[in-house]
Amino acid sequence: MAKVLTSRSENYSQWYNDLVMKADLAENSAVRGCMIIKPYGYAIWENMQKELDKMFKDTGHQNAYFPLLIPKSFLSKEADHVEGFAKECAVVTHYRLKNDPNGRGVVVDPNAQLEEELIIRPTSETIIWNTYRNWIQSYRDLPILCNQWANVMRWEMRTRLFLRTAEFLWQEGHTAHATKEEALQETEQMINVYGDFAENFMAVPVLKGHKTESERFAGALDTYCIEALMQDGKALQAGTSHFLGQNFAKAFDVKFANKEGKEDYVWATSWGVSTRLMGALIMAHSDDNGLVLPPKLAPIQVVIVPIYRKAEELEKIAAKLDPIVAKLKTMGISVKFDDSDNRKPGWKFAEYELKGVPVRLAIGNRDLENGTIELARRDKLTKETLPIEGIEEVIEKLLEEIQANIFQKALDFRAEKTTKVDSYDEFKELLETKTGFFLAHWDGTAETEEQIKNETKATIRCIPFDAEEEEGVCMVTGKPSKRRVVFAKAY
Repeated sequence: MAKVLTSRSENYSQWYNDLVMKADLAENSAVRGCMIIKPYGYAIWENMQKELDKMFKDTGHQNAYFPLLIPKSFLSKEADHVEGFAKECAVVTHYRLKNDPNGRGVVVDPNAQLEEELIIRPTSETIIWNTYRNWIQSYRDLPILCNQWANVMRWEMRTRLFLRTAEFLWQEGHTAHATKEEALQETEQMINVYGDFAENFMAVPVLKGHKTESERFAGALDTYCIEALMQDGKALQAGTSHFLGQNFAKAFDVKFANKEGKEDYVWATSWGVSTRLMGALIMAHSDDNGLVLPPKLAPIQVVIVPIYRKAEELEKIAAKLDPIVAKLKTMGISVKFDDSDNRKPGWKFAEYELKGVPVRLAIGNRDLENGTIELARRDKLTKETLPIEGIEEVIEKLLEEIQANIFQKALDFRAEKTTKVDSYDEFKELLETKTGFFLAHWDGTAETEEQIKNETKATIRCIPFDAEEEEGVCMVTGKPSKRRVVFAKAY
């Protein structure tokens, strides 16, 4: 197979676009800014969804579903919320079309205007809290721990497949609590769930921390985030968890009688990750040959390519491999035996390499005679010949090793690309030459934060939870600072 990807070093952005398309993950749709997620891409998303859903349910959450359309009046009830999303909202104004008598095709029927315009959800806090008002009367009704898997729409002007699209898939958790302490505990618990998922399943190391006030979710009192570093040295916000305080409860008059019989407003959280995680998975690990998928999320963990000329040879190979395939499946390993005759083995090797299949086995007549099989691992692009006897156990251990190796490689890259800086001039120079995460002192003001953003395009990605106290001075203003924060250019 001819080389199909632009080199990362030549043009990282084009490499990413090439990979998404050529590996059959997604493509652009007829609707500007929206994407079609193809079966292979959706299979990876399904694996993410399955693992996250289990983690949510293990922490006591239940799935529900709320409407796609939100009355416009709901958004105006929480001032910060509507201000944060107003520019991204798609609005439904009519409910019927008709044929134009002047021959201009189908037009909106002016007599079918909605009494109240509807917003296609950019997020669901408002309609969910309007609903929770009917569900909550007493402390006995709390907590409510709901999650929904859904699509949302934010009318983005500049879009990129998976990373930023007008419509995207996600999950959004919305919880209601009797006390501030419970809500804060929930907010922290869920960012830790996201961190565990990113590191243990996606093999992507993340920083956990607080967003600055200007970077918080619209309507939140505090936002926690996980930040990942991509191979081009840019940061990607991979998940957020928001402490909403009583803002939405007050906006929608959601009160409850506490144990003392006194009336109080409910405390709230919301949290979410989206198909942006697909972008993180691609950019954190992949190379110029294609995807590199962590085994825990790969739709196909092992592919077997038989090498044969005649049907009788294939029959002998299949007879030898059928029990191996069956055993791998009973071990919980997804395996594909590709005996299709419309492509040559070399083409298949390149195709499965492009699609990031962690382990590839190849076997021909000579291997059958010798009792051997060729094994190639995608993460290191190496191959070796091994005894076919006991290959199942070898593969099981190897998948664990590949998962760990991919994570370690990303962790080492992040360490190499994390730099402490003390002067603004050094910061600006390294931002262009080295890229990555920069740990620097900041005076805590929104004005300085905005100045840095305008002058360098770098933003404060987070104030890490584990940031040690360290007396210093802001690299821009020289004012006192008690800890370093994380700066980076970001997607």
